[in-house]
Amino acid sequence: MADNASFLDVDWSKLPVPEDDGAARHLAGTRLPDVALPASDGTSVDLGKLAGRTVVFAYPMTGTPGVALPDGWDLIPGARGCTPHTCAFRDLHAELKAAGASAVFGLSTQTLAEQTATAARLHLPFLLLSDAALGLARAMALPTMEVAGRTMIRRLALIIDDGAVTHVFYPVFPPDRNAGDVLAWLQANPR
Repeated sequence: MADNASFLDVDWSKLPVPEDDGAARHLAGTRLPDVALPASDGTSVDLGKLAGRTVVFAYPMTGTPGVALPDGWDLIPGARGCTPHTCAFRDLHAELKAAGASAVFGLSTQTLAEQTATAARLHLPFLLLSDAALGLARAMALPTMEVAGRTMIRRLALIIDDGAVTHVFYPVFPPDRNAGDVLAWLQANPR
């Protein structure tokens, strides 16, 4: 994991904190649309059809070692920290499952190839989903931002019970603490 050191070593106190702009307020109670998303293992996943309790954390874009982040990335509130966000869910995956998560997924608008490479590089025990076509983001009106000509999902986490959103974490900051917050919520709200 040495290549990920620069992506994991972040001084959160030097980054702008995202504010709650209300863009996720409508999500609690929403049923997920019938949208199949390509997954990092080559299958597809329709989150609205999954039984049980599902955790989905969304992020703008994981960095790739050797590839520069978009200009001004660190100045965008909530943009920096996708690799620490993802690694925190990786590191707490067993605990999240023990606390009642039937499945955990990462979600971004990055391509399937990018998601597959990230899953392999970070040794993830869960699938990353690609919404590069923006099917889910548009159908659910997920909070998004435009960066370097790309539409990206703003960082959030969803607890989904049998295809309906039960709880929303938004905004998320610092990103590396989100998995712990989700775990605490799952433990306090068993099904």
